Amino acid sequence: MPEFPPLREVIVRHGLAARKSLGQNFLLDLNLIARIARAAGPLPDMNVIEIGPGPGGLTRALLAGGAASVTAIERDERCVAALQDLVAAYPDRLRIISADALEVDPASLVPPPRAIAANLPYNIATALLLRWLPGIGAYASLTLMFQKEVAERLVAMPRTKDYGRLSVLVQFLARVRRLFDVPPGAFVPAPKVTSTLVRIEARERPLAPCRREDLERVTAAAFGQRRKMLRQSLKSLGAAPEPLLAAARVAATARAEELSVEEFCTLACELRKIEEAGAKSDRC
Repeated sequence: MPEFPPLREVIVRHGLAARKSLGQNFLLDLNLIARIARAAGPLPDMNVIEIGPGPGGLTRALLAGGAASVTAIERDERCVAALQDLVAAYPDRLRIISADALEVDPASLVPPPRAIAANLPYNIATALLLRWLPGIGAYASLTLMFQKEVAERLVAMPRTKDYGRLSVLVQFLARVRRLFDVPPGAFVPAPKVTSTLVRIEARERPLAPCRREDLERVTAAAFGQRRKMLRQSLKSLGAAPEPLLAAARVAATARAEELSVEEFCTLACELRKIEEAGAKSDRC
């Protein structure tokens, strides 16, 4: 592997003072960086997409780990300039795309097999994941750094305080594992929270049969008023809650946090049936 200057030197040389507006917290601990790259593996033959590479620590580790290619999406032009030494060293394996990750479809950038590995900017981490979820089957895995509280929501089970809409929507399509925590002091600047690395892999098929759009509507209504009973919170769907809940065999007095992902899927299916029956009646 070519030798590169220390990451702190790269930061100083290119004036990479972290910008809060971009959610930047640079990970400089080389042991942790190498551990993240290993967690994203196996890397040989894998086309890896990295979001927000910053000074390039994880980028180096992914390349050293044998990734077939790394495509890094970076919004900060200072970081794009700082990564050019890496591009010169790996002209056939590293590509930098200057763009906002929220406006790019990662799967369109590289052929399969593909994976995403990233220390995500905190301010857009959840938005990015929700954006990728519908097409998660296009990736072998997503190995992502989140704030610990977000990671806890991703893996949360029913009847726990962290269980919510994000838990349901992600677990419906994917298996999620918490790998390890990263303390604030590992970053520059140090955030006020602990971070957690998570690995997400698409299920062979959704956890239960239903349309994702219907599941999004049901969970938005249920968790939008999570302290209320479902017979009240589901009124915003338009359909009468009691027949919907009865058809799904869910107690009208239950609250959102008590339902499993499968039960939410059943509610979504019954909502679709009720609405389709109503539309057919209107046509007649």
